[in-house]
Amino acid sequence: MKRLFTLFTALLLTATTYAGEEEIILNTPTGDIHGKLMLPDGGTPCPVVIIIAGSGPTDMDGNTIIAGMKNNSLLYLAQELASKGIASVRYDKRGIGKSSAAGTKEEDLRFEHYINDAAAWADKLGSDKRFNKVIIAGHSEGSLIGMVAARESKAVKAYISISGCGSPAYEILEKQLQGQPVQIQEESAAICKELREGRTVEQVPFYLASLYRQSVQPYLISWFAYNPAVEIAKLDIPVLILQGDKDIQVGTEEADKLHTALPTSSLYIIKEMNHVLKQCSTMEQMAQLATYSDPTLPINPELVSHITRFIKE
Repeated sequence: MKRLFTLFTALLLTATTYAGEEEIILNTPTGDIHGKLMLPDGGTPCPVVIIIAGSGPTDMDGNTIIAGMKNNSLLYLAQELASKGIASVRYDKRGIGKSSAAGTKEEDLRFEHYINDAAAWADKLGSDKRFNKVIIAGHSEGSLIGMVAARESKAVKAYISISGCGSPAYEILEKQLQGQPVQIQEESAAICKELREGRTVEQVPFYLASLYRQSVQPYLISWFAYNPAVEIAKLDIPVLILQGDKDIQVGTEEADKLHTALPTSSLYIIKEMNHVLKQCSTMEQMAQLATYSDPTLPINPELVSHITRFIKE
């Protein structure tokens, strides 16, 4: 019975009205970035939100391609926004999904590639007469990408961080390794220190190769150069920070750091929302992971309410 109720609720929340979805492409010197534009069923001009997915092989719908984790979180967000009269563009980041051809060799990839792509999307939509306001909303790692891109493009009029970190990436890595043996923690810290100072490390223990293999080190160097708390403080546009209290990947203290860095921002901790924006009442890991692969679950309605109110203020 509970399962039927969940499915029925999902159908209600996702059966929203919108004019339609169309393919949209961003041309870059290294290849095309493919996205989808969701238009509301209310005519234009209207606001448009650029939705930036999180880290790793996460596609425009919020699904992890390699692990086969399909939750459709970002697709549902786009649909819900459309039902509120707000357009959106979500896209496969370079090297992912339909944008795989725009990917570079791993050793050539830099964090700035993602920033430049997001800023270019904003410029493109800013010149489109169908839209009267461009907003960037970055999820997880996309939060940092989005906040820097929001400063790079003059077209961006507001910024939203969803489940974003307030600490730099190397500190997050350090926290994630706290349960490992002391030797591993110390070796990781030593490698991070070199990378933070712009130097690559030739000898990496095999058990840390997945994190620090030589081909990914240039990307890490570029990523480590950004501190979210520093970057968000540079924004002079309206900022909204949203964080779920059932997020097992990013804690509420990270949202607090962002808000402390920019006191003029609006901060909301959303009850029973996890990292993939789904309704979840527990922090138990197995129950959490089940939501990462369940596309029948709707996204948390409070998330949509906060975003809608912020955009229409």
